[in-house]
Amino acid sequence: MIKAILIFNNHGKPRLSKFYQKFSEDTQQQIIRETFHLVSKRDENVCNFLEGGLLIGGSDNRLIYRHYATLYFVFCVDSSESELGILDLIQVFVETLDKCFENVCELDLIFHVDKVHNILAEMVMGGMVLETNMNEIVTQIDAQNKLEKSEAGLAGAPARAVSAVKNMNLPEIPRNINIGDISIKVPNLPSFK
Repeated sequence: MIKAILIFNNHGKPRLSKFYQKFSEDTQQQIIRETFHLVSKRDENVCNFLEGGLLIGGSDNRLIYRHYATLYFVFCVDSSESELGILDLIQVFVETLDKCFENVCELDLIFHVDKVHNILAEMVMGGMVLETNMNEIVTQIDAQNKLEKSEAGLAGAPARAVSAVKNMNLPEIPRNINIGDISIKVPNLPSFK
């Protein structure tokens, strides 16, 4: 099972943290610091697996990570997960981010944290891997983006309608409104002016 997914930069600033096991806020911050110190001091030419820190579960858990440019992608997992499978999952996650953001960078993770969490939620839920097919993940994210755009249009509709009514030059208040088969009787209202 995946216990946590952490992304931090070369200076240890967390850019994403998702815990699938309950920890207090202070413990989460300590885990992030400890994980950064364990991972950042390793040479580039060594293995990308190491024993988890004491806070995340010690020798029963492993940290599996990849370092891309200025970001560390770290998955904290228990012994039931395959190290190579998780490395592949990290690769799929990064390639999906790259495809969704067109050359992903650290700023994308900062300014679009909701989209990054949505991508991650398509891949991992409750510490279990759901999807590893990048094309399927991107398809679902695109569908979600289209839905958000259509909802944004609907959310703004009442404000646009009020604005349009206010900008209309009506000599008097309409008493009956007919739209197709619908007829609306307007009660006596005070003047718009």
